[in-house]
Amino acid sequence: MTSGASAIPPGLAGVRLLADEPLAAGQRWIFSAGFNVADGPGGLGRVDTELADLARLSGAGARVALLTHQGRHADGSARHLGDLATYLGGRLGCPVRYLPWSTGPEARAAAAALRDGEIALFGNTRLHAGEERNDPDLAVEFAALGERVAMGGFSKAHRRHASTTGLLGLLPGWAADSLVRELTLLGPWAGRDPTRFSVAVVGGRKQEKVEVGLRRLGSAYDLVIPGGAVLNCLLAARGHPVAESVLGDSPARAVEVAAEVLAAAAPDALHLPEEVAVARPDGSGGYGEARWLRLDPRRPADGVPPGYAVVDFTVLPWALAALDRLVGGGGRAVVAGPPSAYRAGHRRASDQVLTRLAGARDDVVLLGGDTVAELPWSGPTSTGGGSALRYLAEGGCAVLDALRDDDDGR
Repeated sequence: MTSGASAIPPGLAGVRLLADEPLAAGQRWIFSAGFNVADGPGGLGRVDTELADLARLSGAGARVALLTHQGRHADGSARHLGDLATYLGGRLGCPVRYLPWSTGPEARAAAAALRDGEIALFGNTRLHAGEERNDPDLAVEFAALGERVAMGGFSKAHRRHASTTGLLGLLPGWAADSLVRELTLLGPWAGRDPTRFSVAVVGGRKQEKVEVGLRRLGSAYDLVIPGGAVLNCLLAARGHPVAESVLGDSPARAVEVAAEVLAAAAPDALHLPEEVAVARPDGSGGYGEARWLRLDPRRPADGVPPGYAVVDFTVLPWALAALDRLVGGGGRAVVAGPPSAYRAGHRRASDQVLTRLAGARDDVVLLGGDTVAELPWSGPTSTGGGSALRYLAEGGCAVLDALRDDDDGR
């Protein structure tokens, strides 16, 4: 079990740490990573965070079957990952084989044939329909690639998938150093801290930003500045038509949650803009030229014109003053998702927020691979998006629970 338990972050008590485990040549390890990389500068951060653990395993002579996910099976965005094997080999200074399958007799034979110190990247786990629904038969296939699990991939630590909790239900697991580092980093932003003024900026496109970021993290922070899908859901809950604006994977549920938060929030605890930018989606993930319009809360029937989506907004003076208060008073802030469609060139809200928060750089953390890749920031960052939100709000996540429940006799 863990050593030095008093020094480890919340959520890791009772979890075996890879750093404490004696490694030996010939041991067969599955390393579960989270290489769901984003395009553009900084997109390989989720790969780089695992390099030290992989180097230690390989250097000790362990045989490493590397499993990771990328994209989604449901929308066809999952792809083969041979380029990542090449990148890993260059960073580690040793060849990393790529095997396009992660199940079946070929995968099992390849894993069994690994030599001491060899690392092989197996096929994208999300090429299988059962990965995201935690198919137990698929987990059995993954478990056949090794005898022990080193659990990295903090970005997917909140997911109950076949390559995370499913795998840990079949083999003994250890928390990789990358996982421990992420949790240690996030410690100053976890839970409510009545001694510090706290701001959560929650944007992006994913459902969890509403379910966890807006509702649960918002209850621990003094001010929430919503953007992206979170803002759109709040506007919809207030009665404004939002047309083509992103609302997450389950729009009805997201708007319902937003309505509950809206009804309970104090006026100075939730920022809702009076001016937003709207643009037509171009069909390829981008947007056309923006135009600005005002949203009067007294006229909820006024909203986004048909065919348009909210892409940006203007932060109100009182919220900018709150950010100045944070900087001047030793507060803290979390930025989980871009507030505006930054990559598409709609940057007013993002620039307003980041310019202010740059004055308290060490007290601000950006969460999630897409956020870190998209926004210009040189302060603390975490590769976890939804997993970091859940950890900050609840002090744990699915993978930590599975590691803690692991049976030493398995």
